[in-house]
Amino acid sequence: MAIGPLCSREHSGLVLAAMALTLLMLVTAQGSDDETVETLTIADSTGDWGYPSPYGHYSRGPGYIRMSLIFDTLIWKDENGFVPALAESWEYLADEKAYVFHLRDKVTWNDKEPFSAQDVAFTIDYIQDHPYQWVDSSTIESAEVLDDRTVKITLTEEYAPFLDQVAGTLPILPEHIYDGVSDPASFMDSEALTGTGPFMLKSYDKAQGSYLYEANEDYYQGAPRTKQIKFIKVSQEMASASLEKGDVDAAAVPGETVDSLKDDGFAVIKGNHDWVAKIMVNHNKEPFSDIKFRQALYYAIDRDDLVKTGLRGYGLEGSAGLYASDNDWHNPSQEEYAHDPARTGKLLEELGYAMDGEGKYYSIDGYPDGIELLATADTERQAELIKKHLEDAGIKINLRSVDSKTLDSLVGGWKYDLALSGHGGLGGDPAILNKVVSDMVSFNSARYDKNSDLNEALKGQLAEMDPAKRKDLVDSAQELIAEDIPALPLYYTDSYWASNDLVSFYFTYGGVGSGVPIALNKMAFV
Repeated sequence: MAIGPLCSREHSGLVLAAMALTLLMLVTAQGSDDETVETLTIADSTGDWGYPSPYGHYSRGPGYIRMSLIFDTLIWKDENGFVPALAESWEYLADEKAYVFHLRDKVTWNDKEPFSAQDVAFTIDYIQDHPYQWVDSSTIESAEVLDDRTVKITLTEEYAPFLDQVAGTLPILPEHIYDGVSDPASFMDSEALTGTGPFMLKSYDKAQGSYLYEANEDYYQGAPRTKQIKFIKVSQEMASASLEKGDVDAAAVPGETVDSLKDDGFAVIKGNHDWVAKIMVNHNKEPFSDIKFRQALYYAIDRDDLVKTGLRGYGLEGSAGLYASDNDWHNPSQEEYAHDPARTGKLLEELGYAMDGEGKYYSIDGYPDGIELLATADTERQAELIKKHLEDAGIKINLRSVDSKTLDSLVGGWKYDLALSGHGGLGGDPAILNKVVSDMVSFNSARYDKNSDLNEALKGQLAEMDPAKRKDLVDSAQELIAEDIPALPLYYTDSYWASNDLVSFYFTYGGVGSGVPIALNKMAFV
């Protein structure tokens, strides 16, 4: 079955199939013309996202974006769907559960060494011993070099999201550099940034949170028309003002500034609801391990108020099964937990808690000073509202503000009660459900494996190649997630990207790589 620049519906799922069938050619320069942009400055509210090597970048979307400027994958996506990258075509051998990739000729690494199929096979073997945080290598049985420009990747079992989650996400490594590197996370020499991508790193300042990239003039898809890309740290509150002053050329901006920016001639684009904010719940300890207690928390939180007040109306109310109501994968049959503080009280009383004279359930064992809720400076306004909602329902909350990396570390180490966090990826393949529910303990997930039916549905949807049957499994998984609510989805932010239009930015269909919902696709610069 030929897939090449085309991709069959059987092999990418209901949503990704549509985008894969739209293109037959390479992505071209995204601007309205071929004018050269000497330096493009991009604002980022966090700044440092780690060293931009495959194993050095911080495990959030912006970290992946910075790495992707330097390293290419076998295939890629633009605003419409899959496009060739290092592979110019590919096909799926159903009887062998294998993909064959036909690679481009005359591709070189940025140190001028030639790229070949051996580098692809080496990368596949390398991630078996050194797992790459964004790719599940357990789905791969082997990689075989058929010739210098052809490689066959055989899977352990049928894996519906392979093109999106592996071929379109895994950065290909140079064997001549990484062979013998036993600790790639600590490998931060300049050689660690030997890639085939359109840019090379010129400077990186961890303390300042700044990056400077320069164009790879020998890039196999043509020399980038953007010659330098600079990332600088600018707070969310100052992003629009920085655009107006000309200090930056592009930035994610708050919704309330959009009309003014448009009036002043800036180009503004809006993304989908692919990023969800949710309360991570430490379900490994009491009372959070009890489903009823988590449900009591969820009923107490007024998600409509969070959107109207906390987000000033620029967002969408969260759904218990994770997908936004306007997402193609959303199952409308799931439990939605309408705001009901009285239901909270009833559930708590069923659990044996009694309200004291001050209207608080202080009898919650082990929490005389209140349950701790972690938040960051970016989410303090929303966290204060959540605290009010919970305390109005009788649950005392101790709000603690930490930086985002500390929050991620505490969640990953199970050293927390509740944490207001979030993640993107919901616009891509539904493999995201496995990642954020059952596969990892990390920045955006607290592994939940207590429901065997949920585990079976999540595992099954990955292996189901029939799109209709896969949709049924994803629907079932959402209902089970909504029933157990291992985390409490709160809202989806409206995302806006503004620029002075030196580059025509776009939101990638399905998200960059495995679903990063940021309007920074490297092909916009080429």
